Amino acid sequence: MSLTRRKSLESLFERAKHSDLKRTLTARSLVALGIGAIIGAGLFVRTADAAAQDAGSGVILSFIFAAIGCTFAGLCYAEFAAMIPIAGSAYTYAYTTMGELVAWIIGWALVLEYALGAATLSISWSEYLNKLLTQNGYSAVPFEWCHSPMQTDALTHVSGIMNIPAVVILLLLSMVLIKGTQESATFNTIIVTVKLAIVVVFIAVGWHFIVPANHTPLLIPATEPGHGAFNHHGWGGVLGGAGIVFFAFIGFDAVSTAAQETVNPGRDMPRGILGSLAICTVLYIVFGWVLTGVANWREFATVGKEASVAYAIEHGMPGFDWLAKGVTVAILFGFSSVMLVMLLGQSRVFYTMSEDGLLPKLFSDVHPKFRTPYKSNILLFFFVGAFGAFLPESVAGDLTSIGTLFAFVLVCVGVIIMRKLQPNVTRPFRTPLVPLVPILGVLVCGLMIGNLEPRTQLTALGWMVLGLAIYFLYSRSHSKLNKA
Repeated sequence: MSLTRRKSLESLFERAKHSDLKRTLTARSLVALGIGAIIGAGLFVRTADAAAQDAGSGVILSFIFAAIGCTFAGLCYAEFAAMIPIAGSAYTYAYTTMGELVAWIIGWALVLEYALGAATLSISWSEYLNKLLTQNGYSAVPFEWCHSPMQTDALTHVSGIMNIPAVVILLLLSMVLIKGTQESATFNTIIVTVKLAIVVVFIAVGWHFIVPANHTPLLIPATEPGHGAFNHHGWGGVLGGAGIVFFAFIGFDAVSTAAQETVNPGRDMPRGILGSLAICTVLYIVFGWVLTGVANWREFATVGKEASVAYAIEHGMPGFDWLAKGVTVAILFGFSSVMLVMLLGQSRVFYTMSEDGLLPKLFSDVHPKFRTPYKSNILLFFFVGAFGAFLPESVAGDLTSIGTLFAFVLVCVGVIIMRKLQPNVTRPFRTPLVPLVPILGVLVCGLMIGNLEPRTQLTALGWMVLGLAIYFLYSRSHSKLNKA
């Protein structure tokens, strides 16, 4: 049946040999890309958010739970990325295991993670740019030029026109990506170094200001006002917090989209995926412990809010106000690096889908000099830029998380299927304890999907219906497997 037609591994290996993309990335570059994609809004914003809403000081347990799910999925990604060194990530893996329709669905879901995620972050980047300007005594960008037309200032009643800073940062990052993957990786490494330095300084300094009473009790009691629901206190709150902080782990899978531009993918892909995930998990747990020790988690919901990290520094670490400004800089750098990797990942997924005929050919056109899919990057800038310029951040919500979790589930299932379909194919890296590890990955990620808001689930379903309409109206008949 055409809906379940699959690409052969032989065709993928042949494509990898004759790729137009330039192989320049090493294991070190991939680890930096992974850290660049992972450490961003999640660490500086979602940590306090999860503590205030659901987990309290037990947010460190939420990080551990989310990391376990990501580790199961990461092990499965590592096997596929080493075995099939082709751009496209989960989309490509699904095409070889579960067929074309599932591959299209997962490719369409990745748009929620990469394109919509980049747009959401560009809006946050604009907000924190204003914060940095005012911290240093400069005037903020006028409200109408840094907000969506759907937003109105509560005090001045001025309505937004266009979010110019969001468009500018997306344009700059798109230009870096068009210039070349190696240049993008170098730029990303510089950003990663700066924001890691800020994180380490916060941990080292803040450790001396921890108030043990702030960690007692570790989990929110059921008697806490406003936390009576199951997923807002106790171990249920830890699980609810895991669904929130999961956003902080989004990005390590984007490393796999660069497999076709990696010098030695069989060796370096697992190192890049698992190495970046391990480093970030340790930093997240320690960061969460220090943050909830310096300030009481209850304050994050009332006075700290989005700037809870800066609030904790200013009120719990006397004499270190300069670090609050450093955190703002780190957040801007963090947003920039995550957007860079998300735009990179989205263009590579579209590149592969275009080569398969499921999208128009222009998405796979490679620049004659830079050897990058420049037309895809340009079109993505206009698409993502439109979201960043004219929509408020709240529109995206948790759609980025649900798209990613769905991809994780299918990759875990794909490993089990591929072990049965192609048991003898060379695997430079093997996921341990199959099928146990993939099954646990499905269960943990599925549990986090079920914990998301019903509105988010319904919106994601509507997005999938639109994707299916495009597949049956265009992609199915234009598929190269269909022509073959």
